[in-house]
Amino acid sequence: MSVPFFDMAAEIASVRTEIDAAIARVLDSGVLIGGEEVAAFERELAVAVGVTHAVGMSSGTDALHVLAMALDISAGDEVVTTPLTFFATAGAFARLGARIVFADVDDSTLTLDPIAAQSVCSSRSRAIVPVHLFGHPADLPAVSCPIIEDAAQSIGGGALRGLAAAFSFFPTKNLGAIGDAGAVVTNDAMLADRVALLRTQGARPKYHHLAIGGNFRIDSLQAAVLRAKLAHLGQRTSARRARAERYHKIFEAAHVPSELRLPVPHPAHMYHQFVIRAPRRDELRRQLASHGIATEVYYPEPLHLQPCLEQLGYRRGSFPNAERACNEVLALPIQPSLSEDTQVQVVEMIAGFFR
Repeated sequence: MSVPFFDMAAEIASVRTEIDAAIARVLDSGVLIGGEEVAAFERELAVAVGVTHAVGMSSGTDALHVLAMALDISAGDEVVTTPLTFFATAGAFARLGARIVFADVDDSTLTLDPIAAQSVCSSRSRAIVPVHLFGHPADLPAVSCPIIEDAAQSIGGGALRGLAAAFSFFPTKNLGAIGDAGAVVTNDAMLADRVALLRTQGARPKYHHLAIGGNFRIDSLQAAVLRAKLAHLGQRTSARRARAERYHKIFEAAHVPSELRLPVPHPAHMYHQFVIRAPRRDELRRQLASHGIATEVYYPEPLHLQPCLEQLGYRRGSFPNAERACNEVLALPIQPSLSEDTQVQVVEMIAGFFR
């Protein structure tokens, strides 16, 4: 048995005709940066996620970073977020000198605990950044400072509830480019305009710089490919949710021990990942690998214990829910093409491990 964690060849093959046409269209136009492909993608993305403004970016990391720049976050400011996430969630703000303030996650959903987040807010808090981890919508805290949603793993997962959201279109995402790409979405026209300015060196018009920005723009090729794939996002989301529901049913029938925890269902869950929590996780992962079943660990170490953030003063035990999750989480294959027979084999192998 060979079960890849993500089959990129199959992912591209399913929309190869549309991708080839999109690439040819860009090459034939001769416009490789900016232009109508980018503008059209931004319009179509805004409609798809139900916002008034979308600004294409060079990556999800840069989307967060430019939002921080647009909000004038700098040294001395505090940004509250979760320690259980990809590094960019914190790094995008720390690069500007902001102090990262962590709050623990909810033990069930693994998203930022809104009560814990509220409790660490202060007069210096300039933003709260909840993460819709693995595609599960985070509950947002009731706070007065801006909420920036890290929606890198939850494209299409419900209406925007904060000031803005950042998307990643890394190739393995639910909506993936053929390289790095991202976007900022918002209903705030002034914020969208500021983000658009900052992504092009702060220049308007060309060579006339109103602000110190950077090169954070999406290129025409990625925009065209994403346009082609965006049309399939709804169908692919339904397929992921169907496979997640099937996993739940197969696990229930397999009578796995109660210590093995499945993702908490949510009607807006995008199932970017299907993450179980397992005792003896590393041993289980090795067992699955020995039978050709690929898995991933998101994430093996929480951010508050990363060496580059040790100056924040957190220690092991500071956020027990996040730390416990890092020892238990295991992502199983969940891509839309996953067959029922394959899912049964995966679950049977896991159930057999615990017998």
